[in-house]
Amino acid sequence: MIKNHLKAILTEKLGFPPTNCQARLIDNLAEFISASEPDRIMLIKGYAGTGKTTMLYSLTQCLLSLKIRSVLMAPTGRAAKVMASYSGMPAFTIHKKIYRQQSASDGMGRFVLNKNMYKNTYFIVDEASMISNEMSENAVFGSGRLLDDLLQYVYSGENCHLVLVGDTAQLPPVGLNISPALEAFSLEQYGFSVTEVELKEVVRQAEGSGVLSNATEMRNIIAEQHYEGFFPIETKSFPDVERISGGELIETISSCYDKYGFFDTTVVTRSNKRANLFNKGIRGSILYKENEIERGDLVMVVKNNYFWPGEDDKLDFIANGDIAEIISIYGYEELYGFRFADVCLRFVDYEDVELDCKIFLETLSIETASFSSERNRELFNAVSEDYQDVRNKKERWKKIKENPYFNALQVKYAYALTCHKAQGGQWKAVFVDHGYLVEDMLDTEYYRWLYTAFTRPTEKLYLVNFDKGFFEGEE
Repeated sequence: MIKNHLKAILTEKLGFPPTNCQARLIDNLAEFISASEPDRIMLIKGYAGTGKTTMLYSLTQCLLSLKIRSVLMAPTGRAAKVMASYSGMPAFTIHKKIYRQQSASDGMGRFVLNKNMYKNTYFIVDEASMISNEMSENAVFGSGRLLDDLLQYVYSGENCHLVLVGDTAQLPPVGLNISPALEAFSLEQYGFSVTEVELKEVVRQAEGSGVLSNATEMRNIIAEQHYEGFFPIETKSFPDVERISGGELIETISSCYDKYGFFDTTVVTRSNKRANLFNKGIRGSILYKENEIERGDLVMVVKNNYFWPGEDDKLDFIANGDIAEIISIYGYEELYGFRFADVCLRFVDYEDVELDCKIFLETLSIETASFSSERNRELFNAVSEDYQDVRNKKERWKKIKENPYFNALQVKYAYALTCHKAQGGQWKAVFVDHGYLVEDMLDTEYYRWLYTAFTRPTEKLYLVNFDKGFFEGEE
């Protein structure tokens, strides 16, 4: 009886007749909610265009109408912002919700697992393909294993349940071949019972989309691991997918900035080196920026930072991948063999939080993801020279960790991004550059990269200098 009532509400909130896969998901969700069994996880996997987002909206609205509490989370600030926009409800980063800061006085900001005070609550996590369980960043957060901590946090609450949502065709976390949070077998190793549903049918509303049509075909190739030659991309039937040459790039990006704004336009490319080239070209030839940094510049943080947020409750720490706009530049300095700027940053994915902080200028143009371990060591040694008079080792270490130059933000320009940095985000217009490519490189890793890049735009996809092999059927 209760299950049938839930099915009716979920279907009503969906707003249109469900596909067969969606109907199966509705049945499983209704059973999952009505049974309310402990140690059970709902795993929802779905390709792009299969109605995953609308199903999540239906679920959140169903729970809301029944006065059942839900908490929405995603791995990054940008992914949480996307989740909030389609659900109409607040969404948080996983880190914001499950960890609390023990101390920020040393610039390291140890975060411990929060106590789950929620009762009878459903925790819904989108973009779960990005959740790693590898030991990370000196275990600053909890145990250092995000999936372990997420499961422990949720199920330590009274009658709390977890719904994990994601797309296995997207890039897995850096350094992994699979996304552990989307593998039922991995979750069952913790002792959980897992109900798994995969959405495969493209919904009617997505049928006219070239982005989703091509992404679906690509998804099938990934699932079947069938890599023979170039994937046949279709553009002629679809106005939302367009091939452009390098010669057309500057003019086309410029027109997208005029139409969508540069917050809703991005370039996705294969490497930090190519991202640097695009960023340089965009700043010089489109935005006419002559100085190394200027007001209005978009930058992306490339290393977690715990020093600058202070008491702002919207931003416990500044995460690797967060995008900000430079709204003021107060001055420049050169010290310790490094160049710095004092700036005010507006973090666009966190209700426009503004922070005054120091940034490194060198990282803007380096070809690595962030400073090398050697460069970090040089900084540490140079800063520590200032505290040689402090005899107590622990006290000296504390002084170094409180030094604002040591804690300067590592940032890069954010007009062009690598795909891992773009993952979880959406832009109205996306330019995809595959860089150097030969047929031997067409494997699972490459097609996951391409699929993830293809599914970033909400309105228009531009394929920049794509190899002719992708379009043999259209020539």
